[in-house]
Amino acid sequence: MYRIGSGLVEVKLEDLRPTQMTVGFREVDEKRKSWSKLKPVKRHEEMRKELFPAVIGPKNTYYILDHHHAAVALVKEKSDRVAVGVAHDLSHLKPEAFWIFLDHFSWVHPYDNKGRRRPFADMPGDFDSLADDPFRSLTSEVLDAGGFAKSDEPFLEFLWANYFRDQMSEKLVLDEPKKALARAMKLAKSKDASHLPGWPGKT
Repeated sequence: MYRIGSGLVEVKLEDLRPTQMTVGFREVDEKRKSWSKLKPVKRHEEMRKELFPAVIGPKNTYYILDHHHAAVALVKEKSDRVAVGVAHDLSHLKPEAFWIFLDHFSWVHPYDNKGRRRPFADMPGDFDSLADDPFRSLTSEVLDAGGFAKSDEPFLEFLWANYFRDQMSEKLVLDEPKKALARAMKLAKSKDASHLPGWPGKT
């Protein structure tokens, strides 16, 4: 885990960089829909409440450690500046050492939308370039429905996404989301998922 140092800084959204390669587009859309239901002033307030934990990397670039879905949603909403809490200043490190440091502490997730590990050089340079992982959206829906418990395990949702990826087709997740959710809820309670953080046990 990481701890945010004292004080926040305001950073242009376009100057932030991701530390993962994918998000669930359906989850991004849901966040945008929740904002769209609010009146303009309240909507602006809620969007401004998004706080991004980050580290400062080479060339004094800010890399966020969490809330990538919110970042993608804000980019699509044409937002400008966001509040950033700095966990570590690693600007003195060379790129290779920087990514190794993040990897050691599980602060980076260099896996593509098929669950395959990729070189750090493949990390997207902006939030528009993050790929959609439908299983990541499915996992969020399972979590919201109580299929498993939230924990402090790094990239918890991705571990569950890879489990579901091995159990059902992407076509099912995309074409029949309700059926996929029902199946995922059953899978979440099976003993085959007992190794995953937040496993609820069979009921």
